[in-house]
Amino acid sequence: PEYAQVLKTYSEAQQYEILRVAPGADGRVDIAKLEQAVTSTTAAVILQQPNFYGVLEEPKAVSDLAHRSGALLIACVDPISLGILVPPGEYGADLAVGDGQPLGIPLSFGGPYVGFIACTESLMRRMPGRLVGATVDAQGRRGYVLTLQAREQHIRREHATSNITTNHALMAIAATVYLAHMGGEGLKQLAELSAQRAHHLAAQLVERKGYRLAFDGPFLWEFVMHTPYPAEQTQAFMLERGVLPGLPLGRFFPELADALLISVTELNHPKAIERFLEALA
Repeated sequence: PEYAQVLKTYSEAQQYEILRVAPGADGRVDIAKLEQAVTSTTAAVILQQPNFYGVLEEPKAVSDLAHRSGALLIACVDPISLGILVPPGEYGADLAVGDGQPLGIPLSFGGPYVGFIACTESLMRRMPGRLVGATVDAQGRRGYVLTLQAREQHIRREHATSNITTNHALMAIAATVYLAHMGGEGLKQLAELSAQRAHHLAAQLVERKGYRLAFDGPFLWEFVMHTPYPAEQTQAFMLERGVLPGLPLGRFFPELADALLISVTELNHPKAIERFLEALA
């Protein structure tokens, strides 16, 4: 919902129309409703994987539907999840975007963070920002150089797509160091550990009276749980006991006023999960 609000703010001046397709009972986008919403005038379909509810989508079906109508598919992904999920390029995404905060960057009360964007080669010249390419020098040593600079402001002037610069490159460097340290196998282990702990907590919660999963679709480490009381009340109860239980969803979706969006990661030690359950008792 917050991503959609930002997108709405940016698009209002351009008079773009943004449509939200409601999920089905499993928490995934309803393909039948999406098919009705996507037309020949649709510029792009944005798919979160996992989605806001933590549920895993069926990206290939969405990709095929978007491309049949001539629309682009933009995959909004959690970078850690790509340690175990199919990468966006394999299901035909034209662009992949996401938040780099999970890549070793502290929460810091909301920033600074870094975002990432990737695209197919055919769209590369329309990318904003600076692009760094890898090459070798005359002695065969690996080096890096700014490339495709004809897109930038010192050449294209007012027609450039990179007219705003920030100091968030520092965050990008931090994320790069984190990725280099973790490696592909490290990201896989991280994702598997987070998913394992999340499923353990969910299984413990549904055994309690009044608690049930809101959706039956598969999830990784985020899930929506109905509680016996209004979620705001449950949150206040847990905060008094020094536990952050999750995000009450009523302010986004009134029909989920009794539901919490709960996230479990590798930072939530099994003892912390036990404390969560004890505080809820």
